[in-house]
Amino acid sequence: MKLIGMLDSPYVRRAAISAKRLGIALEHESVSVFRHFAHFQDINPVVKAPTLVLDDGEVLMDSTLIIDYLETLAGPAKSLMPSEPRQRLRALRLIGLALAASEKSVQLYYERNLRPADIQYAPWVERVEGQLSAAYAALEGELEKQPLRTDGSIDQDGITLAVAWSFTRLVVPDQVDAGQYPRIAEFTAYAEGLEVFVSTPIE
Repeated sequence: MKLIGMLDSPYVRRAAISAKRLGIALEHESVSVFRHFAHFQDINPVVKAPTLVLDDGEVLMDSTLIIDYLETLAGPAKSLMPSEPRQRLRALRLIGLALAASEKSVQLYYERNLRPADIQYAPWVERVEGQLSAAYAALEGELEKQPLRTDGSIDQDGITLAVAWSFTRLVVPDQVDAGQYPRIAEFTAYAEGLEVFVSTPIE
């Protein structure tokens, strides 16, 4: 199977790291939705990263759906999600908040770097900035109530959180202060030191 997309996308990196944690080998092809649009379109006409190309040529997209499929292949014993309902609910909440933070970071990056300055809409930018801040504030609060484990391993909630934070720090660093979110920053430093992260660097 082949994972298509750039690792500077939090969604591509999340899928790549999850595959490694699940013990599933994927060939990675770095294809940009911007610089290599025509090539990406040949692979997936929707041009959405990440795209997973199965061995039979079937195409699957969206990081959450790709990870769900990889979890099915790996089997329940290797799952990166808790099975106990309350802990699973918490993990889903963390993942949702982290994905929201990634989405808002992408929106701010596109607004600043792709949209001409004279047609940027300040009220919308302020709203997105507020949503980004709210997502990380909620994540910080969740880690204050119950820290994520740092025992040499990492699950899906931790993967998604750390990937999101590293991405935000890369593309809109002015929006996040490590001093304001110390638990997130500390956990991400732990995660980025793990082999599955070190071997899957942001491109």
